[in-house]
Amino acid sequence: MTKLSVNINKIATLRNSRGGNVPDLLQVARDVQKFGAQGVTIHPRPDERHIRYQDARDLVSVVHTEFNIEGNPMDNFLNLVYECQPTQVTLVPDAVDQLTSNAGWDTIKNKAFLSEVIQECKQKGIRTSIFVDPIAAMVEGAAIVGADRIELYTEEFASQYALGNLKAIKPYSDCAFLAEQLGLGVNAGHDLSLDNIAFFKQNIPNLLEVSIGHALIAESLYLGLENVVNMYIRKLQ
Repeated sequence: MTKLSVNINKIATLRNSRGGNVPDLLQVARDVQKFGAQGVTIHPRPDERHIRYQDARDLVSVVHTEFNIEGNPMDNFLNLVYECQPTQVTLVPDAVDQLTSNAGWDTIKNKAFLSEVIQECKQKGIRTSIFVDPIAAMVEGAAIVGADRIELYTEEFASQYALGNLKAIKPYSDCAFLAEQLGLGVNAGHDLSLDNIAFFKQNIPNLLEVSIGHALIAESLYLGLENVVNMYIRKLQ
């Protein structure tokens, strides 16, 4: 089945808005794993407006499933990744002041840079994934630079699906098939929700992992965190 990695950035945002340690980020990480999630994702940004670098260090002893750290591979970020030794690092081309991820890598233009970063990560035993738009050339570029996986940026699919455009899945299924041919694993994330996750999964049969944060936490306000985690898991089976 496709693994569910819960992005807990929004928990950190809520904590930071009031100060103190409520909600307890580490306890939430423990809980989502207890509830059945097969991974925990964080995306620390340079201004530490939600996940702090110390959170990443503290989570090392808490996450016993897959630990995925996302971010732009600047020096400070990479040093944190090398220190924490997560299961996976997902490389995302965010600007320093980015509100949320809104584009994948140009894996052709950034070939030399990505190749160097991926080689360093692999030498340290960390699985690498590259955040890409559903464009065949970008998937091919990810294979060329030596990535283990791609993460398909799914905002456009989610937006079109909400409008009833089911054909919006085709570029994603095509790129997933291409990735499989090239020996790349396929992850996905951004704006996936309980409304669209089953359809997405059904059309990406080789989907290894989804990383879901904003929608999952928002849905949990109404339905409860344990319930929502299990609802996702059932839809991903």
